[in-house]
Amino acid sequence: MTKSRSRWRGIPWRWIGVGLAVAVLVILWRLHPVQEWLIHFQHRLARMGFLGGVLFALFYMAAALLFVPGSVLTIGAGLVFGLGWGTVVVSAASTGAAAAAFLVARYLARDRVERMAHRHEKFAAIDRAIRQKGWKVVALLRLSPVVPFSLSNYLYGLTAVDFWPYLLASWLAMLPATVLYVALGAAGRAAAGAGRAEGRSPWEWALLGAGLVATVTVTLVLARAARRELEKSHVGGKTR
Repeated sequence: MTKSRSRWRGIPWRWIGVGLAVAVLVILWRLHPVQEWLIHFQHRLARMGFLGGVLFALFYMAAALLFVPGSVLTIGAGLVFGLGWGTVVVSAASTGAAAAAFLVARYLARDRVERMAHRHEKFAAIDRAIRQKGWKVVALLRLSPVVPFSLSNYLYGLTAVDFWPYLLASWLAMLPATVLYVALGAAGRAAAGAGRAEGRSPWEWALLGAGLVATVTVTLVLARAARRELEKSHVGGKTR
């Protein structure tokens, strides 16, 4: 039984899930009238310019506060806005959601969040590690998430970390994964034929693929390094 569990743990479920999400989005983009609806939605947000990004960011923040997984929305930002503007929008939205949940847990709903924390087996270890090393542990946890993003935002409000170091560490450490997921969405958008995909040369496709591979590689390297550091603090190890 132990060997069987170890074998299942070794499967990169997170990346399989991301790949499936991208594939589903591309398939949906190709379907009619879904493709037409998505193109209309994209053009409408694009015409709105800055306001379109703000509306998407507000929706993203609300979803994160309600425990909706952010990965699909982040990929969607790449589909709608492309890599550059999509990264800006998601980075601002995810940081805003992290700040809002932290403040809610610390000042508005502490008792309720504490009840959630008691049900999470790793919270005690996370709390101890943050007491010892502060925002550095927050950054490591963002790079290699042991706790789901939406839940962790609330749990950090119960720890001893100060707000501004927490927010800065969260923003910087979330950027690699943000760029990766937005890039996946942007690549799916190009593969689905949006924008000027039909006019891309083989060299442009090669550069796009190389950039995506490099982004994945850097994100994985950072995540593994962060996990090794967390295991030293008995936070990122296997659950017993």
